[in-house]
Amino acid sequence: MAADVLVRVDRDQAFAAAALDAEIARSPQLAPRDRALATELAYGSLRVRRWLESRLLRHATRPLEKLDPRVRVHLVLAAFQLFFLERVPKFAAVSEAVSAVRAVNGPKVAAFANAILRKLAREAEAEGASLDLEAIAVESAPPWLFSTLAGSLGDVGARAYLRAALAAPPNGICVYAANMRDAWLARLREAAPQGEFEPGPLSPHAIRARAAGRLHDLPGFAEGAWTSQEEGSQVIALALGARAGDVVLDACAGRGNKTALLASAVGTGAVDAADLHPSKLARLREELTRLARAPRATYAVDWSVGAGAVEGRYHRILVDAPCSGTGTLGRRPDLYLRRAPEDLARLSALQVAIVERTADLLEPGGRLVYAVCSVLREEGEQVIEKILAARPDLELGPFEGQPAADLANGESMLRLLPHVHGTDGYFLASLVKRPATC
Repeated sequence: MAADVLVRVDRDQAFAAAALDAEIARSPQLAPRDRALATELAYGSLRVRRWLESRLLRHATRPLEKLDPRVRVHLVLAAFQLFFLERVPKFAAVSEAVSAVRAVNGPKVAAFANAILRKLAREAEAEGASLDLEAIAVESAPPWLFSTLAGSLGDVGARAYLRAALAAPPNGICVYAANMRDAWLARLREAAPQGEFEPGPLSPHAIRARAAGRLHDLPGFAEGAWTSQEEGSQVIALALGARAGDVVLDACAGRGNKTALLASAVGTGAVDAADLHPSKLARLREELTRLARAPRATYAVDWSVGAGAVEGRYHRILVDAPCSGTGTLGRRPDLYLRRAPEDLARLSALQVAIVERTADLLEPGGRLVYAVCSVLREEGEQVIEKILAARPDLELGPFEGQPAADLANGESMLRLLPHVHGTDGYFLASLVKRPATC
């Protein structure tokens, strides 16, 4: 299953999460432990793939890219098990990979794989726990990404950031009624005693879950008491400071997790949701109706060309803009293969355009929060600089919503970091529209 996922990532540029979900769906008989192992194999090998391939190349007599794609991924998966999965016997990792290669390319290529992996197994045995994980993390990142991260976080910060991305992050749960979080913690621990459930330290709605199986199978999800949402994503929605009676626009709503939190906050007010993709909005309406948090209206909008049918004025606007996603490397390690440096200029221009267009809909004195799941200056501070230069009617203003206001310590920009806050990586900025002058 893990090999099928990696082949699809390589050949079809598929998203690893979607490919893995499809593989698991095709094997409903698979035990939870085996599903977890398939996930660890696929995601873990993607996190350190560049390093694994460099170790394989030390012993290969031919370039890896010349091999059949399935042979290549079986070598990568075996190398990952040899160095990183202590519970898998090394002879078993080698044997399974060689058998899989033999089935794909016959005995000659299988002998080639066997020779490489036996040497690698001896190295892994000798190195044991002495692996320098920080160095592995840096080598596993494309050089352009490390240099860009260093320009944003400093060399030490970039290394810590990439080191944190080697670990599988917790799954997030958002309990809509914050005062019921402790009660749901108790219920979830009882329902899934093998799992780990802890209150999120940042969002009052957040629970962090590990080894809990499929979250959607746990009590409370079907009833709409909570949904799966990463804690940093919750912080973004709360940063807008939406209050009862506000009219709010979620300009890039996606699946609607933030829309639902905003709808909970405004009470008798209203939340409109917009997105480029009508199919996402259809799912959003269906899901939020089930949760009794339906938006007032939804709009399919391409903000890069205009506001479409969105009209009126909003007290608050959330722009969770399309971005490189490099804040989610631990959760989406296929981004190491998917992103290129030229993406940043294109995305930056799009981010500026979206904020400029949505700012036209913000009433004087209103607040706009810009957010991206990226920690890069090219999508953070540099975007804000361009916006302020183009829109003199906007200015930075301290966050009103908690916990962002406390985390930012009175500043108007905030960066959430996995190695500091335990969340995915994000950049947020709080903008206020100046009152109209006579």
